[in-house]
Amino acid sequence: MTKRLTAKKCPTCGHTVYLTADICPDCGAYQNPLRSAPSGVSGRRLKAIFLAFLLGSLGLHKFYLGRTAQGLLYLVFCWTLIPAIAGIFESINYLSLSDEAFEWKYGLFSPKSTYDSKTYNAHH
Repeated sequence: MTKRLTAKKCPTCGHTVYLTADICPDCGAYQNPLRSAPSGVSGRRLKAIFLAFLLGSLGLHKFYLGRTAQGLLYLVFCWTLIPAIAGIFESINYLSLSDEAFEWKYGLFSPKSTYDSKTYNAHH
């Protein structure tokens, strides 16, 4: 007779959660980000694709995604056309990602967005 696994530990806080849970009841962290991503994020990805393709030479897509240092670097070197070429490749990269993978990689699922500092400090 095999024992069926029904629970696991939350990777963020260590609280025991059911395998079917999308969010940890203790800290609010997503348990399976590819399945439990909030809906409506495709608009953000679409804006990043267009910004990277059309205005990638100025780094506007980097500013939009909150990567200010990279955006400034693109802006400083915009006269070389290297950021424009990189912007085209980045727009293709953003296009190839799913909405959930895009948000996981570019910011929506950062630790600050999954729980507040009071919850974090209470567990650490």
